[in-house]
Amino acid sequence: MSKNTRDAKFRAIDVDKYDENNYIDEETEDVQSGPNESEVIKHLNAARNEEALKLVLTNPPLATKNQAIKDKCFQLVMRVLTSFRTSDMDSAIKTLDQQKIDTLMKYIYRGFETPSEKTCSLLLAWHERAVAAGGLGSIMRVLTDRKHV
Repeated sequence: MSKNTRDAKFRAIDVDKYDENNYIDEETEDVQSGPNESEVIKHLNAARNEEALKLVLTNPPLATKNQAIKDKCFQLVMRVLTSFRTSDMDSAIKTLDQQKIDTLMKYIYRGFETPSEKTCSLLLAWHERAVAAGGLGSIMRVLTDRKHV
C-alpha cells in the first residue's frame, strides 16, 4: 500500500527562503569610508598615478548606504582616472589584480550613468583596456553584483 504523503517530516530544507520575492538584503553596515583622500592626492601631486589608482581601488565603499560617501569616492576616482595619459593606461591596468579591475569597471559604469563631454571618451578608453585585461567575465560580475559604488 501507499504511504501517507501528507507527512512533511522528510523535508529538511526550507525551500521558501530561496524564493526571490522573499529576499532581504543582509544588514551588514560596517562603515567603509572609502580610500584615504589625502594619501591619494599626495600620490597624484607626486605624479605617481599608478599608486594612486591602486590606492583608490583598494577600499571602495560598497557596504555603506550613505550616498554622500559614495559620491565623494566616485569624484576621487574620476580625478585619478583623468590624471592618466592614454599611453599610460595599459601599464596601469597590468598592475591591477582581478578584484581591482572589477572595482574599476564598477566606477566606469557609474561614470557612464552621468556622462559629460570631458569624461565620455576617457571612460570608453578605460573600459576598452579594462575589458582587455579582465575579459567579459569582469563585465558580467559588475552587472550582476548587488553592491554598487
